[in-house]
Amino acid sequence: MTRFTVNGRAVQVTAPPDMPLLWILRDMLGLFGTKYGCGIAQCGACTVHLDGHAVRSCQVLAADLDGAQVVTIEGLGTPDAPHPVQRAWIDRQVAQCGYCQSGQIMQAADLLRRHPAPSDADIDAAMAGNLCRCGTYPRIREAIRAAAGLTEGKRADAGGAKP
Repeated sequence: MTRFTVNGRAVQVTAPPDMPLLWILRDMLGLFGTKYGCGIAQCGACTVHLDGHAVRSCQVLAADLDGAQVVTIEGLGTPDAPHPVQRAWIDRQVAQCGYCQSGQIMQAADLLRRHPAPSDADIDAAMAGNLCRCGTYPRIREAIRAAAGLTEGKRADAGGAKP
């Protein structure tokens, strides 16, 4: 039995020690916001916060979870009180297909926790491992800058990336 906290709620799961956190979240706890992308920590779709740091949940094993604090996209904010990154994502209409966005948002929230006023180079470095098949990278950077208070206003060009 593994005991840990997910989104502020104590949970107990009986899982094989080599079961990835990703599958515990999705298959055992019904938290589907964390996505499976590649299974080898290369795409970032499964990013969650573990003990306050962004990690790829496909690489965190049940054996390493005892006593851990996990936050998923479902626990980052609420519809009535979204996290600043979530608010910026909505305001900037970042998502296109949306599949990678929960991982992108979790990575961006961790970046802003560590660097409240990141440069574009900081953003690019932190987000480099989170892949977006739709190529919304300019909107992702814009939303992170907005969440950090480095830009103002909503997207003037809601239909696509700025030139």
